[in-house]
Amino acid sequence: MKRTLLHSTLASVFILLFVANDTYAQRHKKEEKPKEVSIYDVDTLQKLIPLNRKMWHDRIDIQQKKIRASFKMVSYSDDSILSASFQHAMMEDVDHMQKMVENMPPGDRDSYAESQEKIQCLKAIEQMLISFNRDVRPDPVYYKKLVANMHDLIIALNEGTSLDFVKNNVSKQTLNNVKALFDKPSAPERMFIYPEMGRREPQMMIKRLPEFVNDPYADDIITAAAKVVPNEIFNYASSTNVPLSNAVRRSKDPLVQTIVRVAQESKSPLKAMPFINDIFAKRKTIAEVDAITSNPDLFYQNLVRLKVENVAIGGDIYTDELQYRGMSYVRKMNELHEEKDPVRFKCIEDMSPEAMYFLMVYGQDEIYTSSFLGTFKRMMAKLGTTPGNEFLDRVHRDKFRTFIRMCAGYNTLPQFLGTMDAEHKNSLMRDFIAGLEKGKDDDLEDAVDVADAFGSIQDSSLAAFLDKQVKDNYESAYQQRSKKGVIIYGLLATLFESSRNANNSDNAAAESNRLNLPPINLVPNNKLANDSGIVYEQFFFFGDEDGKTSYASFLTNFKDGKWKIVNTNKNWSTISSTSGKPVVIYANMPVPEPGDEEAQKALCNYLDSLEIHPTIVVHRGHSYHLPLTIDHLKPEARIVMLGSCGGYHNLGKVLDHSPDAHIISSKQVGSMSVNEPIIKTINEQLLEGKDIEWISSWMKLNGIFAMKGREKAREYFVDYIPPHRNLGAIFIKAYRKMLNSLE
Repeated sequence: MKRTLLHSTLASVFILLFVANDTYAQRHKKEEKPKEVSIYDVDTLQKLIPLNRKMWHDRIDIQQKKIRASFKMVSYSDDSILSASFQHAMMEDVDHMQKMVENMPPGDRDSYAESQEKIQCLKAIEQMLISFNRDVRPDPVYYKKLVANMHDLIIALNEGTSLDFVKNNVSKQTLNNVKALFDKPSAPERMFIYPEMGRREPQMMIKRLPEFVNDPYADDIITAAAKVVPNEIFNYASSTNVPLSNAVRRSKDPLVQTIVRVAQESKSPLKAMPFINDIFAKRKTIAEVDAITSNPDLFYQNLVRLKVENVAIGGDIYTDELQYRGMSYVRKMNELHEEKDPVRFKCIEDMSPEAMYFLMVYGQDEIYTSSFLGTFKRMMAKLGTTPGNEFLDRVHRDKFRTFIRMCAGYNTLPQFLGTMDAEHKNSLMRDFIAGLEKGKDDDLEDAVDVADAFGSIQDSSLAAFLDKQVKDNYESAYQQRSKKGVIIYGLLATLFESSRNANNSDNAAAESNRLNLPPINLVPNNKLANDSGIVYEQFFFFGDEDGKTSYASFLTNFKDGKWKIVNTNKNWSTISSTSGKPVVIYANMPVPEPGDEEAQKALCNYLDSLEIHPTIVVHRGHSYHLPLTIDHLKPEARIVMLGSCGGYHNLGKVLDHSPDAHIISSKQVGSMSVNEPIIKTINEQLLEGKDIEWISSWMKLNGIFAMKGREKAREYFVDYIPPHRNLGAIFIKAYRKMLNSLE
């Protein structure tokens, strides 16, 4: 029977169907032949615990007590099923594992060997719990899997099949449990899992070099990592840690030795590392590379050359350097936004269209609308009659979905697509939608670009075409039983339908239900206030001139008699409501750099000491300051105002820290003239004890910015994305929740 995609049907329904047939068969298989209860399933102790092992059980209980106290911080607050499942794993499942260890039969071992093996199992369980308690941002899904893996590995150890288990279950969970359970480097399980993970995950394994630096497989992992993350090898080669640097220097691999030479001979080794392939292939000497990196324009041009050549070795290094070096041009154009175009865009006039392309896509987090438009215009002029699809092929379609999303957002997509004939245009847009299921489960950048782009596309025929592509790809993912594909395309279909009616509260509520999310159009007041009814807010300011001006402007919002401002100390101010519902705002002082970061830390430590967890967090600074703010986010945050670009990486990081956050972001650096009215609108609703309702709030703000004299502010305001229209953030939240529930 032909399956068709209904927009109102979520991907999870069909994934459950995937599982249903297997589950049904297994259930009936069990019914046909009842299974004898295994000793591993017995939930009562068969014998008293000997005194020499009682201590280890007590130590496990101590770690469990610490975990129980931290449940609130790691549970999914709006996913009670997942939270309960995780808590069950860390408590009941671990308790059962302790009993299982004690009940395991001795087999052919003497009593001493049996006791020592059981002690080792208990020590491994304790170590697993310790790793959780030391984890700054623990992932409940990962630790749930870790507990299950430990359970099965202990059984395999007792039955003498642990090596087979390890070979059949290569994963990070197995790696960490093998490390805890088999403490001898020569253990067959370690001898297999470490080099195998080094082959599969060299980026992760090379960072763990200190734990196996003297083991025989260290050299193989170093060699594998050099091809993928040569910068990590460079860091070890330059390290003052003698065992680590020696491990790299003694390698006989030619690429590793080239990296060592760069570290020793280059005048600017960090700048030279992006060109490691040129040096390794003997296309350039270290001295020639040093000459290139000493000239900023020549440096950037050669980084673009590496991208166009699609050099494999060192790809992440030269891409990161390309983004970093390119940002200087973006910031220069941004800073000159009041100047005439010949002055503003002088720094890019001689660039190739490829160089301009990389400026835009890798500068997405900071580029102003007008800077993008000016760069796009010059890129298109340099392309001349070259069709857009041929140009994208020249840059190997690197970040082409980001480019299309940006063009859609800045209304230049029709112009770019207009350079192609119908066949190539349709082919490009089919590719824009296709292949989103590729990569790891948490690799969502391309899918988020598609979600964001669709919200900006005005061409109804193009929107209909993309809508059909989503349906077709959903069908394909379903037939191929691709879990990631089914979730992504099912969610995109739902988002695409809902985005057309997102400015209606009823439709927004219906969308939340379809996505299995809390309301996307509002934040209930009871989610913002603490148990005493107080709403806490925290503002992050920075010590540059812009930060000082922003701070002074920010304080003007609280001069109406409804607030009391107290300059508590040199690090922060406290602003408290004097009428209406209680609202308390903490804002760090814009102390000159680097004191601003210390002021933020001091405030965060103070709030932690009082167990105050702000539910509204506002970043007031340039995009390059944003990582500092994100690092301080807590799970309790429900509204996060970035005041700067909300690109995929920023959205993902915010939701890593605050999974239930409603995110307000801008396509360009935030403006005080927009930030202040938004903040004031939110606070007015808080003082009245109301929910924060985004649709009505944005309608009110639209009226404010339509007033005479606010024309400039309105230009900035239209680039702000409210939470109910932030399809990228909504997509990430829905995807993660669905994937985690299935896991």
